[in-house]
Amino acid sequence: MMATTAAPASAAPTTDYEVVIGLEVHAQLLTASKMFCTCDAQYADTPPNTLVCPVCLGLPGTLPVINEQAVEYTVRTALALNCDIPEYTKFDRKNYNYPDLMKGYQISQYDLPLSQHGWLDIETDSGATRIGITRVHLEEDVAKLYHRRDDLGETYSLMDVNRSGVPLMEIVGEPDLRSPEDAGRFLQTLRLLLRHLGVSTANMEDGAFRCDANISLRPRGSDEFGAKVEVKNMNSFRAVQRALAYESERQAAALTAGERITQETRGWVEERGVTVSQRSKEQAHDYRYFPEPDLPPLVLSREWVEQVRTQLPELPAARRRRFVEQYGLAAKDAGLLLASRSLADYYEQAVAAAGPEHARPIANWLLRDVVRLAGGAAAVADSKLTPDHLAAAVKLVAAGTVSVRSVPEVLAASFESGQPPAQIVEQRGLSQVSDTDALAAIVEEALDANPKSIADYLGGKPAAAKFLVGQVMRATRGKANPRTANELIVKALESRRTS
Repeated sequence: MMATTAAPASAAPTTDYEVVIGLEVHAQLLTASKMFCTCDAQYADTPPNTLVCPVCLGLPGTLPVINEQAVEYTVRTALALNCDIPEYTKFDRKNYNYPDLMKGYQISQYDLPLSQHGWLDIETDSGATRIGITRVHLEEDVAKLYHRRDDLGETYSLMDVNRSGVPLMEIVGEPDLRSPEDAGRFLQTLRLLLRHLGVSTANMEDGAFRCDANISLRPRGSDEFGAKVEVKNMNSFRAVQRALAYESERQAAALTAGERITQETRGWVEERGVTVSQRSKEQAHDYRYFPEPDLPPLVLSREWVEQVRTQLPELPAARRRRFVEQYGLAAKDAGLLLASRSLADYYEQAVAAAGPEHARPIANWLLRDVVRLAGGAAAVADSKLTPDHLAAAVKLVAAGTVSVRSVPEVLAASFESGQPPAQIVEQRGLSQVSDTDALAAIVEEALDANPKSIADYLGGKPAAAKFLVGQVMRATRGKANPRTANELIVKALESRRTS
């Protein structure tokens, strides 16, 4: 049975130690085919073992062929992470025996990866912090094991080979993170970047974005690294932070008690909220790396690399700053709009259709109503409510054609039917009443029904006028122009003062 060491309640505070964290992130790439064969790489929701061939099954005599798009996506990511791209790179065999590894080795990269020496800026409690990127390299994913229990309680495992051979990009971070919270911020920032680059869905729940964490502790003020522990099996950002928080407390308690931290691999058990020992930590020589004999080295010309660089989209951090500066948005709203590239594109298309003077109300309606109607930021772009429709609705409000209270109904109807807002307003009779003659009678009725509000206003309480405006809005079911109604109310009240 695997041992587990729980941090005692009297554990020494981790403030006595500095937490040192480095993350290794694997992201499946959004290519049409697998890394070394022509099998479909989009395996989700497909029957087990249907997207396979002799290459991804690891049958003898087969030869791999490099997926060019996977190389391009990896270089694109590396450039966005400010990495150096060498002219010469190669693939290596990483030898280890796992049940889900079809060939008994994995084609990966070791000493000459596709990129190295980069960085990613994240926002922490102390401000912008630069986290080093050791390397971004390319390899193949493994098969997937499903552990089952039969009616008699006996356990067995099933293997689905569909995932085997899917292009897998590994991003190795430097040990520059100093808290579990910062580790979570790093992962969120990196996921956002990958999605904006269009290279990965980066969905943790689908296994397309997976994280291993290396964590160690050292006395504050020390420059030497402690023995690192690798933590695996974390399937959400929350799990990463919980696992690292638990592990930092466990190690602090052990060090305070005079124990020695063992360099090992531990697994996170979500249900129990603990890490458990799995095996001793492997070193590079344990994998017996050697150059992949079935693949030629890759030579990346400077011209090709620069061509990939020119195709980079505007990156999330730069786009967020521009949204604040160009459109006058609050930093929080700009960040919410950048939740997905498609949402940010949708927003800018709506602003282009309505005009920059409507940039802020478009952001408000988009984040408050449209995202809710679509069921999430990522689904907005696929809805029948187009950017032009949102722009038209906002312009109708600005022109006084409809009231703010009617906009949710207009947007919901346009979302369901795809009809233009102007057509919906006309069909449903939602046009705002701005005619003073039409409102005058309703204003008088509101005044006659609320003599106390009249007395309050004349007695020096101007807020009473707002109550009366609300009564007019209620009587017209939100169709009255509130500005016109307010002007008529105040005029009528002041006339009572002079009389």
